[in-house]
Amino acid sequence: MNTNRRRLAIFVAFSGSGGVERVIHHLLQGLSAHDLDVDLLAVIGKNGWLPEIPWPNVRVIDLKVKHTHLALPALIRYLRKEPPDVLMVAKDRAIRIGVLARKLSGSKTRLVGQLHNNISGLLDTKTPFQRWLRCAPMRWLFPSVDLIITVSEGVIEDTIKVANYPREKLVAISSPIVTPEVYRKGDEPVDHPWLNDPNICVIMGAGRLAKEKDFATLIKAFKLVRQQQDCKLIIIGEGPLRQDLEQLIAELDLKDQVSMPGYAKNPYAWMKKAKLFVLSSAWEGSGNVLIEAMAMGVPAVSTDCPFGPSETLANGKYGQLVPVGDPEAMAKAILETLSNPLSLDQLLEAVAPFSLERSTQRYLEVLGLA
Repeated sequence: MNTNRRRLAIFVAFSGSGGVERVIHHLLQGLSAHDLDVDLLAVIGKNGWLPEIPWPNVRVIDLKVKHTHLALPALIRYLRKEPPDVLMVAKDRAIRIGVLARKLSGSKTRLVGQLHNNISGLLDTKTPFQRWLRCAPMRWLFPSVDLIITVSEGVIEDTIKVANYPREKLVAISSPIVTPEVYRKGDEPVDHPWLNDPNICVIMGAGRLAKEKDFATLIKAFKLVRQQQDCKLIIIGEGPLRQDLEQLIAELDLKDQVSMPGYAKNPYAWMKKAKLFVLSSAWEGSGNVLIEAMAMGVPAVSTDCPFGPSETLANGKYGQLVPVGDPEAMAKAILETLSNPLSLDQLLEAVAPFSLERSTQRYLEVLGLA
């Protein structure tokens, strides 16, 4: 690497195939086209894997630990040996470790946090003690962070509420979700009979089979939709609520109309062949899958959940928003959207802020590396 160039370090845990990891990978791709060097300080968790990093100005430094909290000594050594111009740290636990590492290393590196999630939504499922255990360290340590980047305005408000972090040190940047590779992958074949039959109307959902995605409401809404229109439902993803959702599907006599094929390595190709995408979440940070589906030219319906979808859909301009947990309202919006879908131009207009080029440029500006 060229030691005379500006250098950005990104500290992130790769714990699986989640949206945060995908956004970081896209951002690395965007940054690789600019005149700076990037160090990826990676924690590779038990179930995590590091995607291919083919860009010559991106150096991968495996911190050789399985959990973010165990990375503190390695991060201190890195900051002492070769402090970058900026250290960006993704996810709230990692931000806390970043604060401690900078303090203990004596480094003057600018520290920028990056938050993708609706922390309040996650805390709703926890006990009071668990909530305190998550929030107290943020309130103690976040004030030492120079700036925090969030994925939506809603996450800004949530960070102020949960971490008591000052508004003037928060900025929202649309994530780099729509890349040339996304469009290329959208054209790949899919091995599912419903998606390969143009006469079948397929409604699609995607995400972890977990409480926050609320696929139960989508399945109930689909039951109502089928009373008026012949269609099928595919939900791609895996998670702890599979058995509960399969039981609901059986109870509603939908076993032949709903498919849950599990994790899809290339979700874009699945999305592109659907007639409609539905985000049924109870909460989100941004709702990346909604953006991905619209980039594939697929109209969308979403819950008006905190946070992200209302911003992506411009408060209903680019797709109907319905109350969380309301299958009747969701079914009505699905039927209306199937009857009167948005044009491709409108959908692409909606996702333009999430393009790789625009998002990367905004990151460079905010990080002071433009």
